[in-house]
Amino acid sequence: MNDSLNELRALAAHAQNRRTETGIPRVAMVQGEIPEHQLAAVYDPMINLILQGGKSMTVGGQTLHYDPATYFVMSVDLPAAGVVHAAASGEPYLAVSLTLDSRILTELLADLPDPAGQAGPERAFSVAATTPELLGAWVRLLRLMRSPEDIPALAPAYEREILYRVLRGPMGWMLRDIATPDSALARVHRAIQRLRREYTRPLRMDTLAQEAAMSLSAFHRHFKAVTNLSPLQYQKQLRLLQARTLLVAAGYSVTRAAHEVGYESPTQFSREYARAFGLAPSKDAARLVLGLRAREG
Repeated sequence: MNDSLNELRALAAHAQNRRTETGIPRVAMVQGEIPEHQLAAVYDPMINLILQGGKSMTVGGQTLHYDPATYFVMSVDLPAAGVVHAAASGEPYLAVSLTLDSRILTELLADLPDPAGQAGPERAFSVAATTPELLGAWVRLLRLMRSPEDIPALAPAYEREILYRVLRGPMGWMLRDIATPDSALARVHRAIQRLRREYTRPLRMDTLAQEAAMSLSAFHRHFKAVTNLSPLQYQKQLRLLQARTLLVAAGYSVTRAAHEVGYESPTQFSREYARAFGLAPSKDAARLVLGLRAREG
């Protein structure tokens, strides 16, 4: 596996300290120290492979750690906080990711036999050990950066191989459930999509439960099992993360940011923001902007 990891590191060596597109659909890479407010974000469903260094991901109070011997799977959109670490030898953090496309997963599942007794605990995120076969598929996919003319013909096959390897591994149940329309995970995912679209509006739990074809108590239970958050906590994190982006990247005032993300009371917003990020909104934004300027200088 070391040879594959070394080749992947060489292929991704020109990644920057933000999402860096590869020219391959749904595949991106990142390297180095990433600004704090970019690591605390709503993450799209993805498979993330660490090539160098390590990363910790915290979702709803649960923290998972992974390094070049592991990969991370997130099958629904989740608000999470990440921390990256350089390698013990000093090399910068380096990772590649594949954003999940449920259509491709559904097509792939149609070609595979049903697993015998494979099931999981509904949770939509986890870490698993990588394998030589999975690393080999990543190598073949990233080599296409050197021959862009081959991407349209070959990338779909290599992407399917990566998905196939994950489906055959310990996290396979997670990908199967998200691509199975009637599964609890898929129904919660549809509710999450609505929450993301309408996060500024008052939360109507009964409406979300009805659309998920669940009782109110079952919906709450399944939502918490999948995301490690209650629906209300999920909405609150969406609002606060978006407000932080508006404060830092767009220079919004605290009051304007609060109203923009759905808070009627700036005071309540400031209180919940400080509880989430450790500082009042204006102080946190000033700290983050100062850090960005120092990094750019």
